[in-house]
Parts: sequence; structure tokens; C-alpha cells
Amino acid sequence: MNKIFFVFTILLFFVGIGNHVTAQEIQVDHIEIMDPVVIIETELGKIVIGFFPNDAPNHVENFIKLSQGGFYDGTLFHRIIPGFMIQGGDPNTIDGDPNTWGTGGPDERLDAEFNNIKHNRGIVSMARSADPNSGGSQFFIVDQDSNFLDEQYTVFGRIVTEESLETLDKIASVSTGSRDEPLNPEQVRITKVSVIPRAEIPDLIELTEPERLQTDVFSPTGTQQFENEEYDIAFDVPEGWMLQQPEKTQENSPDFVAVGPKVGEMNPVFSLTIYPTEQKTLDDLIKEKNEQLTEVIESGQLNVISKDKTTINGNDAYVINAEGLFSANGQSYNVMFKEVMIYDLENYYTFSYSNGVNDFDSQLERFDETIDTFKKLSEESSSNETEENGGCLIATATFGSEMAPQVQQLRELRDNTILTTESGTAFMSGFNQLYYSFSPTISDLEREFPLFKEIVKLSITPMLSTLSILNYVEIDSEQEMISYGVGIILMNIGMYFAAPAIIIYKIRKLN
Repeated sequence: MNKIFFVFTILLFFVGIGNHVTAQEIQVDHIEIMDPVVIIETELGKIVIGFFPNDAPNHVENFIKLSQGGFYDGTLFHRIIPGFMIQGGDPNTIDGDPNTWGTGGPDERLDAEFNNIKHNRGIVSMARSADPNSGGSQFFIVDQDSNFLDEQYTVFGRIVTEESLETLDKIASVSTGSRDEPLNPEQVRITKVSVIPRAEIPDLIELTEPERLQTDVFSPTGTQQFENEEYDIAFDVPEGWMLQQPEKTQENSPDFVAVGPKVGEMNPVFSLTIYPTEQKTLDDLIKEKNEQLTEVIESGQLNVISKDKTTINGNDAYVINAEGLFSANGQSYNVMFKEVMIYDLENYYTFSYSNGVNDFDSQLERFDETIDTFKKLSEESSSNETEENGGCLIATATFGSEMAPQVQQLRELRDNTILTTESGTAFMSGFNQLYYSFSPTISDLEREFPLFKEIVKLSITPMLSTLSILNYVEIDSEQEMISYGVGIILMNIGMYFAAPAIIIYKIRKLN
């Protein structure tokens, strides 16, 4: 189905993934334990957990009850994300199909007991689905401060020994697969869980009050930069948002997803999906997009507010604003979307933003900032080279025009083909010295006089066309590079010098 549906699914997926209290008795299975702690034993070490019964009494009682009854014995820490958290407590991980890991738990579910304790390193919190009241047995331990989770998951405990923190780090550093599952499950299997009084733990950390939120809403204002060399992209996302690269399960699956803190009925979500252009024009892609949307619009689930072609950072783009009513877990959500398709010759990049209708505007400006910061790393590198040399007349003449993708393609040809040979590198070195001796002056004139820019663009079109020939040949040796290079140089000499000279000669001869 359409990617908009998938973005909403991702949103719901991410919505759903202590304090030294005074000593008190907790009764579990008619056994009274004074100030209990739970000891989780694994091959990599022990984790000792203390609790916050004043903040989440039902979750504390549930966890201790399950621990005392042997529920967790033999289960795995089945989801491990270094620098974020480790998650366990699923009975399906004892001997079930790995594809079911993360879906199991007891029949009895817990109502949320959200509190103002921050999700700092060592905090233990209850995992859940999109339904806030869906906690069961699965829990997670925070590896590094993750405050975007605050007030969205029930914090009910924390690690209370140094050895436990060391074990946490060991588990968080094991090798994992594409779904964050441990490649060697036995390393992280829980061999035994026991409940004992806190007084029996000799090496407790000196604990103070946990850090708590001072306001009802966590609202960071900065940004965090993200770069990915594999996809040749960079962009900024809001500070504190969880940025992940989910498994690519289908063509329309986002390549990157950023999830923000929940303020209203759902979490705001930014996503980026990268598609190969496959020689299609922007108009071709717009037509395909509108055909995909037709079925959803006709069903009454989606209302398209606006559709506009525009230009973003010199690239052609297409922007859709829409609103839809969706249901999940028996609850309806009125969701707004903004989707921005940025086009270039090789790929097109689709950014999407989704949030509840009432809260959509609160993050819209930050989404637009993410779009504005989007760039290709290779283009930035070329731009830096240009700035160091004072300006590129070709880049200036073609910026924002229909020739810009062709220029970018030639840059990639230079980087990936010409500069991989000794002769090509030597030629480019000499060419750059000559080229940048005069190009800054011409570039300045192009910026100052639009007509002059058009003249330069018209003049360089034949040269760009001849250079494009190299995109359609295979160059596997120095000899081939020299042969094609000399041929193109002679072709340009013929077009720019020989042909005009012959024409002038014939005109004079006629006179």
C-alpha cells in the first residue's frame, strides 16, 4: 500500500516499543520481603534491580511476582541497541521462533503508571505496544540517557550496583543482526532470576533521588546532525529525537525514521525514503504518486489538502499536505501528513512528517528545518572544493537549472572514473590549475548579470554533452582513459575552434 500508511505504522511501532525509596514491605505470593531487589543472572554477569513502588506500584508488584515465579528464567535479552537500551522478558525467546521474539507476554496487561522519572542510564522501564495500557512482562534497561522516552513509558526500577552497570555494557555491546537481535543468544540468556531483600546486597551504589522532569513536557530546541556515507546524505533532526535505520522490509519502507517525544495523542515522526529515479522525470513520479493516492482518497481515509511543485535547495520538488483518520488497537487517530519529494537525476528523496492534527503545527517548522539542511555529501565536497578555489563557472551557470543533474552526474564521473586512473588524475590536476585561474571572475559576473549567466550556460552545453559520452563507456585501463580523453579533447577543439574558424574563412571568401 502507499508509503503514507507505512509511515503511520512506523509511528505506532515507535510509540509502543529507581529512586531510593523508604524501606517498605511488598507482599508477593503471600511472602513479605522488606525492600526487595531482583537479581538477573546471565553468562555475562549479574544485574541487580531496585524499585520505585511509590511511582509505579502495580508495575513493581507485577515484575517481582513474575520474577519470583520463575517467569523470566530462560528468556533472552532479545532486542539490543548499543547506546540506547537492552530489552528482555519475552517468554517466546525461551524456545520460540525468532520471528516471534518481542510479541510474547502474559495474558494480564497493566495500565500505564507514567511518572516524571527521567530515562537516564540504568533505568528499568516497561515496554509496551501502541496502547499505553499494554505492559506485560517485557522490560528494557536504558544503556545511555534517552530522555525522549520520558513520560511515555512506565519507569519502575533502576540498576543498583556497579557490577550491574558493567553487565549492562557487556550485553549492549554483543553482536546483533538486522532486527537488533543477538547473533549469539546464549550470551544474553537469563539463567536465573531471584528476589531477595536489599539488605543482602553488599555492594550497593550510593543512590540519591532519581532525576525527574521539572515540566510536564520535554521539549528540546536544538538539533543533532546526521550523516550516512553509504547513502551519501546528511541532514539535521531535532535534538533528543530517536533516529533509527529500520530494516528494509519492502520498497516503500523508510530508510531512516526519527521519532520525537509524545506531546499529544501520538509521537511526531519524520521519515526519509530513498528511491532510484530509474530515468523517470519528476512529472512521471508525480503521476505515479497521484495514482497511488487515488485508492486511499476514494476510500475516504485520506483527504489531500494541497499538492505543489516547487524548488528546494536548487532541486525540483513536490509537496503534498494531507489529513487522514486511522484506527489502531481500537482507537482512532486524526493524523496530518506533509510529504516532500526531492528529485535529482540518480535518486529521489521522500521526506514525510506525521503527527496528530492538534499538534501538527508544533513540529512543522522543525520538519521544514530538516528539509532545508538535507544535502548530498558528494555535492558538499564539490562545493567545498569550489569555494576553496574561488568559484566554479559551470556550477554557477547551471545551478537550479535543468542542467544541474547533468553537472552532478559529471562530478560523480570525475570522482568515480577519471580520478581512479593516473592519467586522469594528472589531467585533472593541470586542468584545475588553469580552470580556477579564471573561473572565479566569470562566476562573479554570472551572479551579477543573469544574461551573462545564460550566455555561459549556452556556451558550455556542447562541452557537457561531449563529456557525457564517458557515462556510456567502460574504462578499465590507463590506455582507454587516455584514448577516450584525447578523443573528447579533439572533439571540443573541433567544436570551439576549428568549426568557427572554417565558418569565418568561408564567409570572408564569399566576400
